[in-house]
Amino acid sequence: MKKFSTSFSGYNKVEVNEFVKDVTKEYESMLNTLKKRDHEMEVLKQKLINYQNMEHTLNHALMVAEDASSQIKKMAREESKGIIDDAKRNASRIVNEALMRATKLEEEAENLQRRIINFKRKIRQSIELELENIEGIEEDY
Repeated sequence: MKKFSTSFSGYNKVEVNEFVKDVTKEYESMLNTLKKRDHEMEVLKQKLINYQNMEHTLNHALMVAEDASSQIKKMAREESKGIIDDAKRNASRIVNEALMRATKLEEEAENLQRRIINFKRKIRQSIELELENIEGIEEDY
């Protein structure tokens, strides 16, 4: 604490005025510092609000992305199920067509076999008939 010297009419006016000047300067300096800090606090508060808004926006974007991801996965599962079902139907149709063709080919093979057997029988009969004719001709002579 500052002590002042006394003079005839009280405290020394020069010392008191110097002290008041010093106190005023110190007060103004503190006031300026407080104003700067208040301004910095306002800037920081605004930045905090901006960051909170960004956080909210990012959280919202993340939720939207998660929903989109879930829907894409769901659609992919449904599409893959449809593709598998189509493939099964196509496979079943192809197998049925192959079985029908195989059955048809077997029937054709059996028909050819019967025709060959009939053809051989006819040729054999023709040959036997011709042999009988030849033997008949030999007997005639």
